[in-house]
Amino acid sequence: MGVITDNLDLWGTFLLGTLLLFAGGGVLALVLGTIVGAMRVSPIPVARAVGTLYVNTIRNTPLTLVFFAFSFALPPLLGLRLTEPVSITLAICALGVYTATYVAETIRSGINTVPVGQAEAARALGLTFAQVMGSVVMPQAFRSVIPPMMSVFIALLKNTTVAAGFSVINLGSIRSYLSERGENQFVVILWVMVIFIALVLLLSWAQRRLENRWRLAR
Repeated sequence: MGVITDNLDLWGTFLLGTLLLFAGGGVLALVLGTIVGAMRVSPIPVARAVGTLYVNTIRNTPLTLVFFAFSFALPPLLGLRLTEPVSITLAICALGVYTATYVAETIRSGINTVPVGQAEAARALGLTFAQVMGSVVMPQAFRSVIPPMMSVFIALLKNTTVAAGFSVINLGSIRSYLSERGENQFVVILWVMVIFIALVLLLSWAQRRLENRWRLAR
């Protein structure tokens, strides 16, 4: 336990970095993924084409390359200096843009579980496509995709460690900092693993709570 108790300042800072990347990337992925998922089933051919292009391009690109684009290609174009807040923001964007492709496909699979007749009935009542999606289809789609969606967010949590290679503070980079204090690197890695397991178990618990609550609401 000494590696934890003797370095609480670092563990707290780096854990906060991981949680910030996860929360920020998760919110961005959920918002962007929902929009792209709706575009993928849109009756407008251009929207479907743009959604398909986005998913197929980003999802088939390694996450490391996405980080390279946001960390090294984008800042010069925007005239940004890579300060710590800027690096964290760009890392959140990289994680969110990448994870959004998986969110979009998960939501699209959920949309396909909703009977077509419900959407057709809503359209017959005069609702627009946006109203049908927001009021009829999406609420049911989200309920049906809780388990696969949580798997996407668990993957996002673990993908935060990729940011360690781009000078972003998170649990993936704490090993090098603690090694400078003389701590055993293998022990540090084991504790990082334990923390990630605890966080994943917490997400699994949240998944069960959501499933139980929304099952009763049906």
